[in-house]
Amino acid sequence: MSLQNASINVTHFIIGGFDTLSRPIAVGVAILITYLLAVLANMANIMFIISDKRLHKPMYLLICNLAIVDIVYTSSSSPTMIAVLLAGVNTISYVECLIQMCVFNLGTAMESFVLAVMALDRLIAIIYPFQYHTYLTNTRVLVLTLIMWFVAWCFVFYMPATVVPLPHCSSRLKYSFCDFAAIIRTTCVNPEKYFNEVAIGAFFILFFTFVFICLSYCGILLFVKLSSNNEKKKMGSTLVSHLICVIVHYCPAFVRVIFTRFGVVLTLEERQGLVIGAVLGPCLVNPFVYCLRTKEIKQKLFKIFKKFHTYD
Repeated sequence: MSLQNASINVTHFIIGGFDTLSRPIAVGVAILITYLLAVLANMANIMFIISDKRLHKPMYLLICNLAIVDIVYTSSSSPTMIAVLLAGVNTISYVECLIQMCVFNLGTAMESFVLAVMALDRLIAIIYPFQYHTYLTNTRVLVLTLIMWFVAWCFVFYMPATVVPLPHCSSRLKYSFCDFAAIIRTTCVNPEKYFNEVAIGAFFILFFTFVFICLSYCGILLFVKLSSNNEKKKMGSTLVSHLICVIVHYCPAFVRVIFTRFGVVLTLEERQGLVIGAVLGPCLVNPFVYCLRTKEIKQKLFKIFKKFHTYD
């Protein structure tokens, strides 16, 4: 039977990733709470930075961009998962599914790009503190941010361009939302070729940004060796927040995208958990890390709480 005869006209997809879940309500409530906390925390970071002119500096513009990426990233899939688990709405239109796939992968790519640029920011700030504002200006950071978004969109554009021409033999998604792997598995073609192509693109983004971050850390550590103990403590503190964000993003990403192409076999449940953790983990951790470890933002929070306490 030819592909044309076997294929079906898909207008909606059925999300079947949670069909075997024993406690969908509990998982849905957990995802909902995590999602709301992540969005509110990231929005608070953005508002703090926008409202305070003293924070209109390269480092805070990068934190603000990371918060925007986190909101986009977690909002790409969390509402769909919450709707499936708590409201029982397990269908999504074909066009909405493609948009969700694009936004999800855009968020994945942008997380890597932003963390790499933030590593560069810390490298320049520590090694060239007096020339920092010469090398990194607000204008240069904004231009760099626009370039990152453009490159990420170029990478993501491959996915709908690949999926749309393919015939579909099923309208049921195996996973919990519309990512590339879920949609490709509904087509009438062998998915391995497409998985390998996307894995190569993802590998370049993850590998080169991760290597760049590691090289930046090596440069900082070599410089720290020559510094005094007080300077070492201060520099170490500035790196901890970034290091936490790097670990939370790259560990599940490498397992999900790279290691599975080299023989690591995951069950459907393990892959589901890994994807959900990869979406919600960084988006929840990043804003709290930078709120608690960035002096200016922490001071602003204390002032707000003190003001509310005074009114009480």
